[in-house]
Amino acid sequence: MDIRRWVRVFVFLLTASPFLFTSSLPQTPQRGEELQTSDNEVGRYGGTLVVGQRTEPKTLNPVTAADAPSREVIGRMMADLIHINRASQQVEASLAKSWTVSRDGRAFTLKLRRGLRFSDGQPFDADDVLFTFQVYLDEKVHSPQRDLLIVGGKPLEVQKVDSYTVRFTLAQPYAAAERIFDSLAILPRHLLEKPYHEGKFAQVWNVSTSPAEICGLGPFRLKEYVAGQRMVLERNPYFWKVDQKKNRLPYLDQVAFLFVGNEDAQVIRFQAGDTDLISRLNSENYNLLAKERQNQSYKLFDLGPSLEYNFLMFNLNDLKPGLDQIAEKQKWFSDLRFRQAISAAIDREGIVKLVYGTLAVALWGNVSPSNRLWVDQTLPHPARSVERARELLKSAGFSWRNDGQLLDVKGKAVEFSIITSSSNNQRSKMATIIQDDLSKLGMDVHVVPLEFRAVLDRVFQTYDYEAAVMGLGGGDADPNPEMNVWLSSGGTHLWHLGEAKPATEWEGQIDQLMKKQMVELKYSRRKRLYDQVQQIIAANLPYIFLATPDILVGAKKNLANFKPAILEPSALWNVEQLFFRQETVAGASR
Repeated sequence: MDIRRWVRVFVFLLTASPFLFTSSLPQTPQRGEELQTSDNEVGRYGGTLVVGQRTEPKTLNPVTAADAPSREVIGRMMADLIHINRASQQVEASLAKSWTVSRDGRAFTLKLRRGLRFSDGQPFDADDVLFTFQVYLDEKVHSPQRDLLIVGGKPLEVQKVDSYTVRFTLAQPYAAAERIFDSLAILPRHLLEKPYHEGKFAQVWNVSTSPAEICGLGPFRLKEYVAGQRMVLERNPYFWKVDQKKNRLPYLDQVAFLFVGNEDAQVIRFQAGDTDLISRLNSENYNLLAKERQNQSYKLFDLGPSLEYNFLMFNLNDLKPGLDQIAEKQKWFSDLRFRQAISAAIDREGIVKLVYGTLAVALWGNVSPSNRLWVDQTLPHPARSVERARELLKSAGFSWRNDGQLLDVKGKAVEFSIITSSSNNQRSKMATIIQDDLSKLGMDVHVVPLEFRAVLDRVFQTYDYEAAVMGLGGGDADPNPEMNVWLSSGGTHLWHLGEAKPATEWEGQIDQLMKKQMVELKYSRRKRLYDQVQQIIAANLPYIFLATPDILVGAKKNLANFKPAILEPSALWNVEQLFFRQETVAGASR
């Protein structure tokens, strides 16, 4: 590495980020701590991993968080009972050191690790687990994960057997039951029980909360938040994993998330050496970095198609007063022929080429082709057809003026807006391509870029939007984590959010099928049930699926134990194992 460039980076970090050079020291393993031994390459302590984030987290509350930036940060501070290894995609012990399943497949008895402490030094035991699941199951809290914990129409029951043994009882056997525990962060009862009982849980742990008021069982804890600039995590000195030499993990002193605004800014900072890794790259930036990497200190990875699905969605919610103009347009949106026409007119292969530079695949359903265990290979992939789209619109009563403008049955011009996140270049480009494609049908479409949190607010809270380009998926290959999307009562059932019962017959069919596959233990039977779900979704188009990108990731060459994975979080899933190898700069080591 050129010494002048290294000095420039050092000066930048020293002047702009002095917080990077202090740390909390790892505690020496104590007698009675049942620690997990990692099989990673033994590393060295020290250093700050700097990550460029496009947008800020919306919350640090793991129970209510729905956005990716929040989950990215929260996931480094929290831990679960049973964990899905992102590399192997298999479940493994976590806070629960072992578990047994009853013969009827309904009872799971988990043995917890003894001697563990939260990041504030307070002890962890079964009472924290009971409190955690009480919160997740509380309908008033509105946790997106709650749907995963409802089996056979009943919430799972949690029983404390002793201080380090917990039993979960299900109303019915549950396929892949161990996987439901992944990413359900165990909460500190000593900090959150009081606000929970006071009905204030939704307000706890916002991004401005003092670090002293937040703790978890993950490898890092909150150190500093500067609005609009950065969020810094420091080592949890009590973390419950060690390496093969019994050194307590993590190796890194800190993880600093810099809020840089968009992907192009991410790339600039990564090229300059200001950040240490980059994920969710688009193909243009990936190719740009690939051209220059021979003279750079980073390495790149193309892991193939992700499990994410990007889609166009229309607002079909029950609207609040004052949104009459949107309500009028819902008459178009709710007509299946209108949605089919939109789908037929969209050039998915064009999206793959123009947005992703071919480093992606087109989608006609909700399951990525890389998910070989669960994708329905029989789903049709119809080619784009503007003529077919025009036929569908004509059958739905639409017509065209002499100037080509599309009119509805009342003679009103078809015009609507698509909101999308201004910090996500790929989705912004998709919206622009859709705008152009639909202009060929005589539709007047406006693309409205918004700050990411404003998009979430409109989609989840106010319903003040007409259409949106968004993305979901990626957390697990198994269908069950998608329960909150496809169940009509689900917290991310975005097209009829918050409905008390299925709005349509086909949504009711999806409810039944998703619940059946959830309790079917034989894979082949589950697969047939989930294939039916995919077919109903593709036929009724609550989402118009667009494409799934390849997982494109970059990291500095001296970042050791870096093993990016298809499952999210692709880059930071094993952050406790990461360390910086010793480098030599102009004859001196650092």
